[in-house]
Amino acid sequence: MRHFYFAGGGTGGHIYPAVAVAQELLRIEPSCKVTFFCSQRPIDARVLGSTGFRFIPLPVVGFSKNPYQLLLFLRSVFAAKKIVKQIILDDKADKAVLFSVGGFVSAGAVLAASNLNMPIAMLNIDAVPGKANNFLARYARDIFVQFNKTSNYFGLNNKKVTVTGCPLRKDFFNSDKVKAIELLGLNPEKKILLITGASGGAANINNVIGYLLDRLETFASDWQIVHLAGIAHYDTVRTIYKQAEITHKIIDYCDDMPSLLAAADLVVGRAGAMSVAEFAAAKTPAICLPYPYHNDEHQKLNAQFLVEAGCGLVVEDLCDTEKTANLLWPVLCEIISSDEKHSQMKQSCAGLANPDATAQIAGKILSY
Repeated sequence: MRHFYFAGGGTGGHIYPAVAVAQELLRIEPSCKVTFFCSQRPIDARVLGSTGFRFIPLPVVGFSKNPYQLLLFLRSVFAAKKIVKQIILDDKADKAVLFSVGGFVSAGAVLAASNLNMPIAMLNIDAVPGKANNFLARYARDIFVQFNKTSNYFGLNNKKVTVTGCPLRKDFFNSDKVKAIELLGLNPEKKILLITGASGGAANINNVIGYLLDRLETFASDWQIVHLAGIAHYDTVRTIYKQAEITHKIIDYCDDMPSLLAAADLVVGRAGAMSVAEFAAAKTPAICLPYPYHNDEHQKLNAQFLVEAGCGLVVEDLCDTEKTANLLWPVLCEIISSDEKHSQMKQSCAGLANPDATAQIAGKILSY
């Protein structure tokens, strides 16, 4: 019996694509087994707990250049390697494959698989690979990426790269907008502005939208807001909207992003690689405020995927609520006040995402 191991986690952007591939493998080969090696962060258990897949949190701490923290990271990686190796040996699978989706938690699992001479595949959906993926690429047989430009960042390993797009659940390509609006309890006569900071929420975006609520009241007759606040920020966002007259619905977390994006007419959010792929698949025009604290600013490069296609715009998060709000408002106002502009952006989304990415990746892995 074949066993597929997945390694990575810490964010929904790491886990959801892996789940899509795992589900496709199980659909094609129902007798196979699936195990996830993930982080100890709550988001991993929340996502994986609902899938039915076996998942094993690894005691890996995040990477840091601080000498003491770096030592802790390296110790945790080798501890994770030992755990993963023993679990794989105990499973006694006839054949096994490791699929790494990146992040600090993947390193120990990749090293263990390499030590056991298991074939390894890697997924990198960000425009620029992170430190972990750059280092671990040497162990991979294949590297699957979302963007054409990404192969340039893998140096001597770029021959292993295949551009597939981001693996997504099929629901992103066939969601029912009318049903989604009904489930959310929204007004079907009004357009929907979705605010999201991805799985963890984004305090900066929450505050900027709060600052703009008075101005958004101008469009209350035609638009309503769904605000995905993030679990940690939910109470704060509820307070922000306490006096708001525009129709709104505040959500702490959403397991059904296909339906939420199907219902949305415009989204304001970060530009994580997973988010960008979901916006494109759902054909939802987007205003992206890339995460401002990454040294390589890779979310700006992710967002360019939408900008170049004509279905996205970028506003810089200046880490100052008033200044960012004043940058965002004219961009937001132009779209929500112009049916023509909105329609053009929506049409530009068509065909941007690859609905076969998951099947292509699963097919290649099954050939090992």
